[in-house]
Amino acid sequence: MPAPRTAPQNRPKPDTVSDVTRWAAFCCVLVPTVLVCYGVSLAAAISTALGLAAVTAACRALLRQSERGAARLRAEEIAPHRGRHSRTGAGAHRGGRHSDGNTPVD
Repeated sequence: MPAPRTAPQNRPKPDTVSDVTRWAAFCCVLVPTVLVCYGVSLAAAISTALGLAAVTAACRALLRQSERGAARLRAEEIAPHRGRHSRTGAGAHRGGRHSDGNTPVD
């Protein structure tokens, strides 16, 4: 007889961007090392490392931006935006003609 299921525990979500960035940084070191071992010049290996580092930085920035956008979408699903023309209550109107009592009325 299987054990009864318990409520899922709240585990922290893994930081996938950091994991990807860590592996990319490892590759930025590994690839030039392998190139030098196979006889490529040191200057070419260094330029390869710099190119990989630039691509890694750009990808990291894009992944972080994507995470922020996804978090924003999740937040909007929880509390949806009321829209451009929604009214929040009395007195929330903008524009139009108002008689505030400051002008004389005949």
